[in-house]
Amino acid sequence: MHDDLAGHFLRVSQEAAVAAARTLGYGDRRHSDHVAVEAMRAAMDRAPMRGRIVIGEGERDEAPMLYIGEEVGRGGPDDVAIDIAVDPLEGTNLCATGAPNSIAVIAAAPRGGLLHAPDVYLQKLVVGPRARGSIDLDAPVEKNLRAIAQRLSREVRDLLVVILDRPRHETLIRDVREAGARIHLITDGDLAPAIAAALEGTGVHCVMGAGGAPEGVLTAAAMRCLGGEIQGRLVPAKPGDEDRIRAAGIADLRRVYRTEDLAPSDDIVFCATGVTDGALLRGVSFFGHGARTHSLLMTSRAPREIRFVDLIQVADDFRGSIRV
Repeated sequence: MHDDLAGHFLRVSQEAAVAAARTLGYGDRRHSDHVAVEAMRAAMDRAPMRGRIVIGEGERDEAPMLYIGEEVGRGGPDDVAIDIAVDPLEGTNLCATGAPNSIAVIAAAPRGGLLHAPDVYLQKLVVGPRARGSIDLDAPVEKNLRAIAQRLSREVRDLLVVILDRPRHETLIRDVREAGARIHLITDGDLAPAIAAALEGTGVHCVMGAGGAPEGVLTAAAMRCLGGEIQGRLVPAKPGDEDRIRAAGIADLRRVYRTEDLAPSDDIVFCATGVTDGALLRGVSFFGHGARTHSLLMTSRAPREIRFVDLIQVADDFRGSIRV
């Protein structure tokens, strides 16, 4: 992918975040998701690419969602062909209620560079670069926590593990507590904490538990850029899940997917823009004739680049001063 596309993807996530942020606290998660989707689609269609959504919001008959298989971009004969994973509004409930850590996300790679993950659960274990290579999804929780603590030169009791607060995680939560680690239970959105686990200074050391498989692929794309690690296993949880997994060409339901399995390309662009304030990114703020966004833009191609972008968008008719 050429370097100019990174700038286009930055605008894609920014425009989705701004649109969603205008609905913050309205209490209508579907409307928040809808406006983010429409803003993201419009921005992608202006980009010089022949894009294909491989991880999105569902099937064609569920439009206006960005559906799997949808073609996006200008589609010129000289434009690059890429696969795209999107979550126009990660944490729809968080945006609807004004809670922290809602983000707009896009990742892209050359064709075949991202796993086509069915919309089922993925059992996940995510750590940062220093703990990479020390974890095993099939190992007991206590063993993994001890291995992570050793790599980070700290005690297990000093670790902070992020887990979605769901009934399915009752045993996991008990095991983490018995091992002595601290827990941050979240209501929605495990992608932002997973990225935070790969960054120093966020206070997050690990993410555990079952969340969406599409979000797992997006996490893997981020880990390819940050040097962290994700391991995951697809989890059929309701009728029809096994059929969806097999329809995606996956025969081994016990397979453990590693970072390079979920995001095999060495040429990945990942961008996330904050919608609401969080530990990783600040949310959108508005002033009289513009908006300020905070984004994380990363590329995996050597030399890897990790950029935090603080952008102020100003309307053409604005004649005031900008406050920094």
